[in-house]
Amino acid sequence: MHQLIYALVEAPNRDNALAKGNAAFDRLVGVGPDTDAVFDYYVTFDDETTSVAGKARWGELPVVAPVDSDEGSELLERGWNATTEEFERNLERVRTAVDEFDTEELMRDKELARHACYNLGAYHGPSLFLYDEYGGAIRHRDQLDRVLESDEQVWIIPADVHY
Repeated sequence: MHQLIYALVEAPNRDNALAKGNAAFDRLVGVGPDTDAVFDYYVTFDDETTSVAGKARWGELPVVAPVDSDEGSELLERGWNATTEEFERNLERVRTAVDEFDTEELMRDKELARHACYNLGAYHGPSLFLYDEYGGAIRHRDQLDRVLESDEQVWIIPADVHY
């Protein structure tokens, strides 16, 4: 499956921001000796070589944008909304399962309740959409605010990932 994720990085200029974004995405696909693959691969929106991912799948998006620009704030809002909506969806699934199913049904993962619990506790992967420059998922608003309160310019880089 494909989804859009976003890296938030501190950098003095566009080129450095894109390099840091690619480094974060590399970590998420397991490039490097000390990284585990979270996603199979990624495509950024400057890649013109694919017909199944990136622009071909999602249309035109900025390659990189300052978060304080119109394009950047739109991407940030899109990523944060996806994060909160996915969290709320999983939380509702867990609440419903706890109310409606007995222990045995929960152990058998009826209605994917255990999977929803896993997603609520995830530190990276398909249930999270915003990442910092180190490939760490931004899981709650305080984390996001800390990244955005940087003394340096903060940039956002979208990527199409497959998992």
